[in-house]
Amino acid sequence: MAMAMLRSGALRTALRGGSRSSAPPKRSFSSSAGHDDAYETAKWEKITYLGIISCTGLAVYILSKGHHHYETPPPYPYMRIRNKEFPWGPDGLFEAKHEDHH
Repeated sequence: MAMAMLRSGALRTALRGGSRSSAPPKRSFSSSAGHDDAYETAKWEKITYLGIISCTGLAVYILSKGHHHYETPPPYPYMRIRNKEFPWGPDGLFEAKHEDHH
């Protein structure tokens, strides 16, 4: 009988978490716990700044080049057919305003 009580008491202590004499283990989310976090942070910070500078330089280069301006297309009779006026005027809301309507 004493053995049963001892076992059930030990079982209850184990189920409650037991006596914790040591600190909980440190959680490590990386695959190798030996890496220096400050080194990794500095490395990715440098990579990020290099990427920002590279993308900005590429955008400036691409946007600074000239682009071709196309001629005004001929006024085809089947384009922009208006059977009725829009409430805001003769042109659509998002159409470029042209002075030479024929």
